[in-house]
Amino acid sequence: VQSAKASNVPNDTNTRAVQKRTGELEGVEYEEATYEAYGPAGVAIMIEIMTDNKNRAISEIRYILSRNGGNLGERGCVAWIFNKCGLILVDRGSVDEESLLTIALEAGAEDIGTSDDVFEVISPVEVFEDVRSAIEMGGARITHSEIAMLPQTTVALEDKEARQMLRLMDALEDNDDVQKVYANFDIPDEILDAA
Repeated sequence: VQSAKASNVPNDTNTRAVQKRTGELEGVEYEEATYEAYGPAGVAIMIEIMTDNKNRAISEIRYILSRNGGNLGERGCVAWIFNKCGLILVDRGSVDEESLLTIALEAGAEDIGTSDDVFEVISPVEVFEDVRSAIEMGGARITHSEIAMLPQTTVALEDKEARQMLRLMDALEDNDDVQKVYANFDIPDEILDAA
């Protein structure tokens, strides 16, 4: 809900998504599944879906992958590349790094990094809420937080492959059944900014 509000998702779309996840929509049963795939240049992709029709969903995902230089993989083919953990992005202007480091590590965080305008706080899933609460109580402004699948290694992409990978990610994220997509690509900022 917080991510949707931050992304300016309309309230009715957000409400339907919540009802879908909680099973409140009558006459419809939803199933969750995670598919593993490869993108251009062997990029590892994890696709989390929630659907009322698994056959349709897998067919659509296969089609999207094949149209964009990817293919569906076997169970376990790329899962080992990703670690499930808590990811909290904190506005760099709202707290100094030393204070955030102290607060986050005392609450159980594993690592803190910097990226553009934010600090990236990584925590084990079990203490995610504790770390998030401690950061908020410390007065820092959280811009985004989620349980995420973070890659241990990345694949550098350039030019055509980078643009093809971005098209693939957009197509997957636009699919109604797809909830989250994680991938281990590394694309230069100038290509990302031009997209």
